[in-house]
Amino acid sequence: MLKLLRVFQCSIQICLLAVVFGVTFVCGAVGQRVQTKQEREFGPVVRTYLGYLRAEQEVVDDRASRREISPSYYRRNSNRIRALRRTAIRIARESRDDYLPELEAVTRDEFDNLFESPPSIESLQVGQVLNNAYKFLNLVRSGETFYVFTRLNPDEQAELINKKDAAGTNAVKPSTATAQPRDAVRPRKTQVP
Repeated sequence: MLKLLRVFQCSIQICLLAVVFGVTFVCGAVGQRVQTKQEREFGPVVRTYLGYLRAEQEVVDDRASRREISPSYYRRNSNRIRALRRTAIRIARESRDDYLPELEAVTRDEFDNLFESPPSIESLQVGQVLNNAYKFLNLVRSGETFYVFTRLNPDEQAELINKKDAAGTNAVKPSTATAQPRDAVRPRKTQVP
């Protein structure tokens, strides 16, 4: 009788273990299907950026839970992350390309973080390039209004500068003794320890 009871207990344990493994396998398969669906919509670069934003939100949530940041700081950064996420998804869906430019989302009072002399908000137009460095993409209302810019890459910046130089210097030519090509690379200053 005692042996029969032990065999019965072992069989119950094996059944429970099988159920746990089965549930784990099913949950893993469902999670894999969701990931596969997202993979069809976005490529690895866009998924990585969205993962980065998710991680940033987790950091902000964690700091808020430990009361390291004020509620207003938490709200602003959560809203900024949401605005960047919306913009990134919109760009990825519209372009159908696995590329995202470097995005910056700022509120009206943060313009001086990007610009030495901030532009007039009323004069901003979608697609407008500012200081040969930022292009205005759109504004996103996410709790508060965020102005989303993309930082131009160095090639785009050089092209803009060359176009402006070509348009503005057709009449006056610089002396050849002091002129240097735009592609010239200047060595960086290094500090001796």
